[in-house]
Amino acid sequence: MRLDSAGWLDEAEKIPSPNFDERPEGEQPSLIILHNISLPPGEFGGNAVEALFTNQLDWDAHPYYQAIRGLRVSAHFFIRRDGALIQFVPCGMRAWHAGASQWQGRERCNDFSIGIELEGTDERPFTETQYVRLNSLIDTLKSVYPIRAVTGHSHVAPGRKTDPGPCFDWKRIGMDSDAAGS
Repeated sequence: MRLDSAGWLDEAEKIPSPNFDERPEGEQPSLIILHNISLPPGEFGGNAVEALFTNQLDWDAHPYYQAIRGLRVSAHFFIRRDGALIQFVPCGMRAWHAGASQWQGRERCNDFSIGIELEGTDERPFTETQYVRLNSLIDTLKSVYPIRAVTGHSHVAPGRKTDPGPCFDWKRIGMDSDAAGS
């Protein structure tokens, strides 16, 4: 896998999201934040995640969608259960994935992080194929950016978020144990 100068990955399907903006001047990604998502909750496949991240979700298509109506969010990457990889925002830009967040004394984690969504829930294990794709993606990102840690949304927004959830196996990702999940 290779990233171009803007931060688009050659092996990812590109579905550009409008939900991003510039990183602060001189800021490079140094943190990867892992999330889980499924829409509707607990259902996999379909295009609802892509529709959400591109502001095209039909809010009336499922009762759950009323609770998130008008939400404007994105992530850099989305890894499906089968390992398919989609990119919504180039890594050089700030995706809107972490919200109110803090990591090791720094606020606004979107400023200095890359967001990776895994198709899943807190209640179900992730697939072998997802871990393989995730590790390959982490290796690629580490080769380009000064990535110091991989952590979960729950670690940067404790009490507000729980993902990637208790079924995520932190020992299976390619970072030192002191950096992963800290």
